Amino acid sequence: MSDISIRRQHGKTRAAARASAEHMASELKDEFDLDYAWDGDVMKFKRPGVSGELSLDHREVVLNIRLGLLLFALKPSIEREVHKFFDENFPA
Repeated sequence: MSDISIRRQHGKTRAAARASAEHMASELKDEFDLDYAWDGDVMKFKRPGVSGELSLDHREVVLNIRLGLLLFALKPSIEREVHKFFDENFPA
């Protein structure tokens, strides 16, 4: 297994941060066929070979992704795409 972790200050209200996370998740669902569900301020997601969670609080957003063995070789490109989505939805 291989992990990708991103932690970023968001500077938004909790509602705005959640809306940005929802937008990001919706795009990822469409592009990568990712299933997700919210449990409070934690969004859990999965698809074959990938699982993880995104958590929000009043200051930051934290994303943890676990890649299965078959996607390990694609980690650099997946990480680039995730950073791109983060930059669009949670600019530094």
